[in-house]
Amino acid sequence: MASSIPPHLAGHARGSVVLGVGRDAAHSAHEAAAHQAIAQQLAELLGYEFAGAWVPGRPYPGPLYFVPGDVLIGLDAARSCGIRGAGDLFGGVVPDRVTASKAITHPLVDSPTRVPDGWSDSFAERVRPVVLPGYSAFAAADARRAGRALLHSGPVRIKPAQGNAGRGQRVAADISALDATVAGFDEDALALDGIVLETDLLDLTTWSVGQVRVGYHTIAYYGTQWLTRDNGGDVAYGGSSLRVHRGGFDALLREPLPPPVREAAAQAQLYDEAARQCFPRMFASRRNYDVVQGKDHAGRPHAGVLESSWRIGGASGAEATALLRFRDEPGRRWLSLRTEERYGADATVPAGATVLFHGVDPGCGPLLKYTLVEDDDHT
Repeated sequence: MASSIPPHLAGHARGSVVLGVGRDAAHSAHEAAAHQAIAQQLAELLGYEFAGAWVPGRPYPGPLYFVPGDVLIGLDAARSCGIRGAGDLFGGVVPDRVTASKAITHPLVDSPTRVPDGWSDSFAERVRPVVLPGYSAFAAADARRAGRALLHSGPVRIKPAQGNAGRGQRVAADISALDATVAGFDEDALALDGIVLETDLLDLTTWSVGQVRVGYHTIAYYGTQWLTRDNGGDVAYGGSSLRVHRGGFDALLREPLPPPVREAAAQAQLYDEAARQCFPRMFASRRNYDVVQGKDHAGRPHAGVLESSWRIGGASGAEATALLRFRDEPGRRWLSLRTEERYGADATVPAGATVLFHGVDPGCGPLLKYTLVEDDDHT
């Protein structure tokens, strides 16, 4: 387990914070820079030294705390580098590939053509009350069956189970559009990762609800996120605005939250608890959930969890900043922060911002990533 000795009590570094390598490393230069900045904040929080990218076999002072770039798949692989519980990393470990994707959110069709390793029918059944009407599929025939069942209630959103930031998503309003969209997926990729089909919503709000525990520090939060256009004109993550509370989900839900926030937080907590029970070998220190509220094309209201994120994410710069602020101000209960990603050469750093990346990424061009505390009250 990671030590929880804060820096003001430690005479020297009590351990080492290291970044992931290989598949678990950042996928771009700007991600690598942001992950390093966040890892340095976590090292300060724990009273550890920041030791850069993890090198197997290298001796490190004290225990290691890992900051991988993605959820880790395989408990044996995690144990081989010393990760045995949620206190050993910022992120999560799951036993199978499917558990790390949004596919677990929905059931398979009856008598499915393919069932992936690690699949849990019980989880999909447990979370049914707190997710949208939908199915997951790992074969084209199953996807067509699922889509036809959902089309009786209106248009269907189809998305890659491993996708993010809305990339690769399509909406089918009829059978011909459904079949054309399903046919566009590579059969091997479909078998490996699957796709999700669910009721398409209009006039929607997407909440980000999460809980983070590092050492003995725990926060929970809610907020909204938004998309933007990158330098190539494609849809990309644009940022999150968070309201962070000291303590976990239980503490957050004891507060007088606005009704839409309470509904989203309660749904996220139920989804989280179902994951703990249905995937008992998984563990995570960062447990983030996207929850949507909106109406279908017939005007019927819907609300539900879309997916989990048990890894470092776009809001993690704000999470790390909040953890440090709560450590330094024991009487504080709430903190509002914003994390933002601005594309283009004309992006400027706001006063007081913590910069995670500001430069030209070889893959996506000029980009500014920062975190900003938006209030300084002590409520």
